[in-house]
Amino acid sequence: MSAAATDDSAALRRVRARRLAGLYAVTPDLADTADLVARVEAAITGGASAIQYRNKTADAALARAQASALARVHAARGALYFVNDDPMLAAAVGADGVHVGEDDGAIAAARAIVGPDRLVGVSCYNDLDLARAAVAAGADYVAFGSFFLSTVKPDALRAELSLLRDASSLGVPVVAIGGIDAGNAGDLFAAGADAVAVISAVFATGDVADATEALMRVARRHGRG
Repeated sequence: MSAAATDDSAALRRVRARRLAGLYAVTPDLADTADLVARVEAAITGGASAIQYRNKTADAALARAQASALARVHAARGALYFVNDDPMLAAAVGADGVHVGEDDGAIAAARAIVGPDRLVGVSCYNDLDLARAAVAAGADYVAFGSFFLSTVKPDALRAELSLLRDASSLGVPVVAIGGIDAGNAGDLFAAGADAVAVISAVFATGDVADATEALMRVARRHGRG
């Protein structure tokens, strides 16, 4: 790829990454694809700026079916769409990007699979140096956490609010994760988070759209979303 084409792809990714503000809704482990689709549609209706498909219990066939179904929702309804852990699946279903963690391979390897125009987000836990290295390697956004006790990952490393302020100099969107709900999200936005990644406080509720709207009201009070 020529230098000009590389620059164009990087510029496109920066524009797309700027849409990552407010609520980044991460899917729960659901086997019922129709139920999953309905919940994701409700989250987008409520104002979620991004959806991440994450199902740690699905086999390869179910993951492909669910990721494809959510790709159709994305095409029809908008919101950024990411696939967790699996660059090949993200590319196959036409997602906007992939989110990788500590054990999911190098950023360059993910980029080689998803291509130059898709986003690569990286979990950086409570480590600012890891985030700096990720951005230098081409990460389009970074995620830190867990900021609060998480029912999904109760043993996750804990991160301090000061990390969000320090990360504002990285030049990419900063996502906070871990035990977040409408009652504590304001502290994260005030500290510098561009978006909050939420599972339970959105999808483990009786009204997904209403829960999403509550989080988005908090985000907008802080100029996000």
